[in-house]
Amino acid sequence: MATLISKMLTVGLKTLKNKLSEYVRLVASGETVLISDRDRVVAELVPPRETRGRTVPDAVLAAAVREGLLTPAVLPPGPPPEPPGVAPLEQILEELAEDRSGR
Repeated sequence: MATLISKMLTVGLKTLKNKLSEYVRLVASGETVLISDRDRVVAELVPPRETRGRTVPDAVLAAAVREGLLTPAVLPPGPPPEPPGVAPLEQILEELAEDRSGR
C-alpha cells in the first residue's frame, strides 16, 4: 500500500516490486519515493541530480571523478590539438625501400 506524505510517496517493498515501473516513472517526473519494510523506511528513490550525466557511462565516469578514482585530462585552452598527420603511402613505401636497401 502506498501513502502520500507531504509530496513524498511511501511504498512497501511488496507493492514496489509489483509496480516498479510505475514508481520509477514517478521518480523520473520529480517525485521522491520512500521504500518501507514492516513500517520502517529502508531506502528512498530520488530523481537524479541535475549534475548527473544523462547516460549510464556518463554517470559512472562522473561518479568515479567525484570519488577521486579518475582524474579528467586537462587540455590547454583553445581548440583541441590536431592529430598527427599520416604520411602518404608513396612516402612510406619509399622509406621502407630505402631501409631495406641498407641491409
